[in-house]
Amino acid sequence: MTAGVLSWLERRPWSGVALVALAICVAAFMRTLVERPRSDRNWVEHLALMPAIDRDDAGFRLALATDWSYTPEGPADKRYTSFAAEFADLRNVWFVLEPHPGMKPMAHTLVLFEFADDRMIGLTIEARREANEAYSAVAGMFNAFELAFIWSTPRDLLTRRAVMLAHDVMVYPLRLDDGQKERFLIRLLDETAKLERTPRFYNTLGSNCTNELAKFALLDWHPSWVLTGYSAERLFALGLIPGQDFASAQRGARLTEEIRSWASLSAETFDARLLSELRRRAGGGVSAAAAMVPPAGD
Repeated sequence: MTAGVLSWLERRPWSGVALVALAICVAAFMRTLVERPRSDRNWVEHLALMPAIDRDDAGFRLALATDWSYTPEGPADKRYTSFAAEFADLRNVWFVLEPHPGMKPMAHTLVLFEFADDRMIGLTIEARREANEAYSAVAGMFNAFELAFIWSTPRDLLTRRAVMLAHDVMVYPLRLDDGQKERFLIRLLDETAKLERTPRFYNTLGSNCTNELAKFALLDWHPSWVLTGYSAERLFALGLIPGQDFASAQRGARLTEEIRSWASLSAETFDARLLSELRRRAGGGVSAAAAMVPPAGD
């Protein structure tokens, strides 16, 4: 029987390749049925700690926000901080896009929240990898990674990408009214707290960095939530990113060199420099609630 199978494969080599691919897909699918998400693995260090969230109707406090600093060689300091604020002090929300070098459809996205007195905190949603585990978009479709909501200082989030990884960084203002900003933030805080109790799997197609943000913003599904390199363009089309045209909005959002020049600053000074530059580029202000197109369902 074995000889007969080998003879059949020799006559139909592409059929053999297809069968092997099918077997791999079936095995991967079976894995998704039996695997259960966990929160107690040996995680890669910068994704190991998700913050504890304490929230009431007036505001929130989170502990264990990452405040690492970076050089081109890697992390220079690995410290953690806490952050607390009142919802009434929330000023603006910023959408950050980190394009994948050489692959326009792919990018990482995250958000920054600005509060009174030039205080900021950011959120990155990641595939929570184990130590010595490499990211794979294909494996990410088959429950290879858990989901992580990591809250961090802007210095940590932006210099990691612009300095250590040597990637471009784009920071776009979002047109949201006060209620939308607050509800978006609350949903993300509550999901962070929930994930610590009930872990979920990351999924390249259904639960990645961008479509998780889109879900909590109550935006309708769109291909750019999967082809994440086009997500800022989609937000511009929805009226959520201001500008005369997307090309000018994109030029105004690129902050790579500025972020690199601020890498050695303290987290507080970094926030102040970042906000000063963002306000300068926006002509002194970024609040444009009256002109916004509201997210679907909000």
